[in-house]
Amino acid sequence: MNSTSSKSELAAGPAVVFEAAGLKKDFDDGQIEALRGVDFKIAEGEFVAIVGPSGSGKTTLLQMLGALDHPSTGTLSYRGESLLDLPDAAAYRSHEIGFIFQAFHLLPTFTASENVQIPMFENHKSRAARKTRALELLKAVGLEQRVNHFPAKLSGGERQRVAIARSLANSPSVLLADEPTGNLDSESASHVLDLLTSLHRERHMTLILVTHDMNVAARASRALQMKDGHIVFDGDPANLSHHG
Repeated sequence: MNSTSSKSELAAGPAVVFEAAGLKKDFDDGQIEALRGVDFKIAEGEFVAIVGPSGSGKTTLLQMLGALDHPSTGTLSYRGESLLDLPDAAAYRSHEIGFIFQAFHLLPTFTASENVQIPMFENHKSRAARKTRALELLKAVGLEQRVNHFPAKLSGGERQRVAIARSLANSPSVLLADEPTGNLDSESASHVLDLLTSLHRERHMTLILVTHDMNVAARASRALQMKDGHIVFDGDPANLSHHG
């Protein structure tokens, strides 16, 4: 009877999107330990900031969530399925995950609209459908006037908004953002954070954001603080300053 009630309680809560146990990552034949035994669960719809100094393991962890890297030991699952045994990691990244990087990674010879359309080629959408979707997403990030501009003609904040629109192209349920405001001035950074926060809320997405900036982390509902490859704090970002 107890097991039945606990199962129904679990069913009532948000689904677990990511679960890690004993996650370790070594480089250079074990000379560098980027992750030293990490355990966590991230539920559907959470906004989690992963914080910590350079070299603490933040980006390594984010790359594993995006199936861009594998742990040396430990387990990592996405919605109950092992990320280490994916039959097609590229399909997982294309359909389930949206990536946002510090350096934007826009193609300079493509317009804003064309950059947003790139992930859609995986889905064999028609040219018209791709253009319509790109316009819809660029409108959502406030760039409908910049649809045909090349990246060189856009400000840093505008480039990052194009990158955010691109990350949403295939309607992912998870956004992984690696220092998304790292290359922006404070005003542009604030606008980008407002945009990410509203997208998270309106689209009920799971948002996992790596940052070393405590003001950025304060926007999240939960913070994982990393130090020397360990999670040293997991909780309310308001309490971050007392740890690490």
